[in-house]
Amino acid sequence: MYQSDGPLEQLIRRMARLPGLGPRSARRAVLHLMRNRDALMLPLATEMDNVARTIRTCVDCGNLDTTDRCRICTSGNRDHARICVVEDVADLWAMERAGIFSGLYHVLGGVMSAIDGVGPDALRIPLLVERASSDSVGEVILATSATVDGQTTAHYIAEKLEGAGVAVTRLAHGVPVGGELDYLDEGTLAQAMKARRAIDG
Repeated sequence: MYQSDGPLEQLIRRMARLPGLGPRSARRAVLHLMRNRDALMLPLATEMDNVARTIRTCVDCGNLDTTDRCRICTSGNRDHARICVVEDVADLWAMERAGIFSGLYHVLGGVMSAIDGVGPDALRIPLLVERASSDSVGEVILATSATVDGQTTAHYIAEKLEGAGVAVTRLAHGVPVGGELDYLDEGTLAQAMKARRAIDG
């Protein structure tokens, strides 16, 4: 018998809060999991529990890994003189999939947005300024999305980095206006990285 306040409905409501899932699609997903309990639902529950317990946010860049400092930040094969600034971890992963950048990253955790009430203090900008002030850093590449909020955030960061003694560049053509990095193909990302340019004051 269907219970509107039972564990199934609670799971459906929680699933509906995920990006891209509404109540109907969440209900379909939960019913699919229930039909495949042993092959899909139980292994998924185990993996989600494992991720929740073991994955951490890198204290330096904001990436996700099993250690306090991620494998990118601790790698001796990366160019520690360049930091690529992205909005979220999905953008970092998109850059890594493309294989076009060998430096370090900095995940902001979003963009400034007056509508959503997100100011610079809600992002990881102060830590970026601190990292960029290191003698080993020579360039900060702003790879925020080509949206109004992304551009506003990039200009704010550029102003904050004035006097830090680093070159501040921004991804150029290849990233369409209104485009988000996670949806771009590797070729477009590669072109944008090659055509990055200095930000005018």
